[in-house]
Amino acid sequence: MPEITKTAPETEMAAAASAAEVLAKPAKSRSLWGDAWADLRRNPYFIVSSLMILVLLIISAFPTWFTGASPTTGDLVHHYLGKPELSKVGSPDWLGYDVQGRSVYSRLIHGTRASIVVGISVTLLSTLVGGLIGMFAGYFGGWIDALLSGFVTNVFLGIPFLLGAMVVLQSFPTRSVWVVSLALAFLGWTQTARVMRGAVITVKQADYVHAAKALGASTTRILFRHILPNAMAPVIVVSTISLGVFISAEATLSYLGLGLSSPAVSWGVDISGGVAQIRTAQHIMLYPSIMLSLTVLAFIMLGEAVRNALDPKMR
Repeated sequence: MPEITKTAPETEMAAAASAAEVLAKPAKSRSLWGDAWADLRRNPYFIVSSLMILVLLIISAFPTWFTGASPTTGDLVHHYLGKPELSKVGSPDWLGYDVQGRSVYSRLIHGTRASIVVGISVTLLSTLVGGLIGMFAGYFGGWIDALLSGFVTNVFLGIPFLLGAMVVLQSFPTRSVWVVSLALAFLGWTQTARVMRGAVITVKQADYVHAAKALGASTTRILFRHILPNAMAPVIVVSTISLGVFISAEATLSYLGLGLSSPAVSWGVDISGGVAQIRTAQHIMLYPSIMLSLTVLAFIMLGEAVRNALDPKMR
C-alpha cells in the first residue's frame, strides 16, 4: 500500500494548528506562596539574613564545633588579662577573658543557644496562642469576639510588655530558659491575635468559604482547611519580626538581673557583667552586644523581606 505523504501546505497547516493549541492553553498560575518564594530568592536582604540565621542556628545547636573551652570554668590566672589577641583567631583567648578568667569567645559561642532558644520558643508559643484566639474571635464574631478580642486581648495589651515580664519573673526563685520563654509568651501573643483576627474577618467573606458552608463542611474543617492557610501570611510576617524583638527582650531582662542569671550563659548576662568593667575591659560587654545586635538585625531583615514578598501592595 503506498505511503501517504503530506504536502508542504498541509505540513504548514499542522504546525500552525499545534502552535494555536499551545497558545490556547492557559498559563499555569502560581499561588501566593509561589510568587513570594520567587521574590524572596531574588531579594538580597533575604539571602544575607538567611545565611546569618543559618550560621547562628548551627552555632547554637553545635557550640562544641567552634570552641572546646568551657564557658563556665574560669582561671584566675587570666584575671584582667582580658585584652583580645586577634592574632590567635579560634583559640579560647583570642577575644580575651572576663573578670573571673572565663573565655569571652567561649561564652559568646555558648550564649547563642539561650538567645535562639528563647526567641524561637516565645515566637512559637505566642503565635499558637494568639493565632487561635484571633481565629476564633474573627470567625465567630458576636459575644465571642467581644470576649476574646474586646476584653481579654485589650487587657493584656494594657500591660507594658517588659514591665509585666519583670513582675512575672520576679515571682520565680530560679529563672531558666523555659521560665523566661513562658513569661514572655504569656504577654507577647496580643499582636499576633489582632493580626490574625483581621485576616480571618477578610478571608471568611471569600466565595470558597461560603461554598464550603453550603456543601455542609464542619466548622473545624472550614477553620483549619480553608481559613487558616489563607490567613497565615500576615501572621508569619509579624512572627518573624517579633522573633528578633523577643531575643532583645530576653537580653534586656538578663541585663536587669530579672531574666537568666549565672551560671546560665547568655549575652544579656555577659553584657550586665561587663558594665562594671567598661573602663578597664570594654571587650567583655562589646562582643556580646555586637552578637546581639547582629542577631536581632538578621531576624528583622528576614521579616521585612517576607513582608515585601507576601504583601501585594509592596510589589
